[in-house]
Amino acid sequence: MLLVYSHKPSSRFMYIADFILKDLCGFEIAYTNNADEFIVHAGAKLSYNDAPLPSKINIIPHTLLFEKGIKTQSISISTWNNIPTLFKNANPQIPFDVFAASFFLISRYEEYLPHIADNHNRFEADSSLACQNNFLHLPLVNLWAIELKKLILAKYPNLKHKENTYKYISTIDIDNAWAFKYKDIMRTSGAYVKYLLKGKFEDVKERTLTLLGKMHDPYDTYDYLLDIQNKYNLNMIYFFLLGNYGTNDKNISANNPSFRSLIKHLGDYAETGIHPSFGSNGNEQQVRIEVNRLANITHRTVTKSRQHFLKLHLPQTYKHLISCGIQEDYTMGYAFKVGFRASVCSPFAWYDLDAEEKTSLTIYPFCVMDGTLKTYMNLNQQQAIEKCAELINQIKQVNGTCITLWHNETLSNWRDWQGWQSVYEEVVKLAVN
Repeated sequence: MLLVYSHKPSSRFMYIADFILKDLCGFEIAYTNNADEFIVHAGAKLSYNDAPLPSKINIIPHTLLFEKGIKTQSISISTWNNIPTLFKNANPQIPFDVFAASFFLISRYEEYLPHIADNHNRFEADSSLACQNNFLHLPLVNLWAIELKKLILAKYPNLKHKENTYKYISTIDIDNAWAFKYKDIMRTSGAYVKYLLKGKFEDVKERTLTLLGKMHDPYDTYDYLLDIQNKYNLNMIYFFLLGNYGTNDKNISANNPSFRSLIKHLGDYAETGIHPSFGSNGNEQQVRIEVNRLANITHRTVTKSRQHFLKLHLPQTYKHLISCGIQEDYTMGYAFKVGFRASVCSPFAWYDLDAEEKTSLTIYPFCVMDGTLKTYMNLNQQQAIEKCAELINQIKQVNGTCITLWHNETLSNWRDWQGWQSVYEEVVKLAVN
């Protein structure tokens, strides 16, 4: 067991020390604020104090973990063993506060501070410390934990610990289950009128052939997905959009028998989660309605979610999800850039900075989304595979959890997404091997 000393109790410190030392390093730990108890302890120990107590491992604290509330922090970027760091100090052993730095990043502290939002009122990657200092592509918290673990084991080689294992989760968002089929008469008629007014006669032809059963609906990629899942023995999660119809929420009605049947069918082979609609953001009652819709279809408790459009507002979004019974959220990532939004590639409990407490909600950060690669980064297929390989290798090196985000429609090999089905399979191969 590793005994950890800090000069006074702090929920922030215990939260982040648990994550770093228990979850990432694999140590059994105990805490004390009693200096005498710490001094006489004969086993492995770590001091977190301005005036280090007798110990082979000492970390000088920044004030962040003993503060309440949110305020602008003065952050200097340095390096430790060629890894970028925050909250530099003069400690020759560990020249920064690894706990405060990790807490700042995974709590998403900076997203509570004033910032410029994008056109969907989302926190922009370009506003992040990680992007501005060129470490968005690195799971810094995992890398710091590995270096800290090496140091602790060098000082206490007999200290028992567990090793983490690399995992891969392929997640699929179903924003629009079918391109043409099962739309109501108003949507279908409106589409035909729009096509004709714009002279899109090929669209008229494809929709008509699909509705007549003479052409496969392009977005119906579910047999392919199930084949890939079986071929590579994947851990998969499907997130279903079940919101009311709106400008940014255009899936099939949750009452449609074919859509309900599809959800049940996919749920027989993989885990399912709710994809809270764009229109539900900030509306806890609507989130609850959508969660209940999925529960009524699957006859299972809904515990997983990912926000449509990645609409994440802290702390409101997470508070609403917790209130609606969600235990795991998969929204933590950016739309416009790939990488590690929270600078970590392992699941972690969300810390509520308003309530100053660890919550029951576990955050599963993803590292890459299909639309980011093609639409926002404008990569070709080979460049997209290479970018994914870089991220996957980073995650494998730290035994993290690799989570990718794809959509059923981008696997269609149709129109702008021609050839991208093979990109997905190449990414899967890289992730599982």
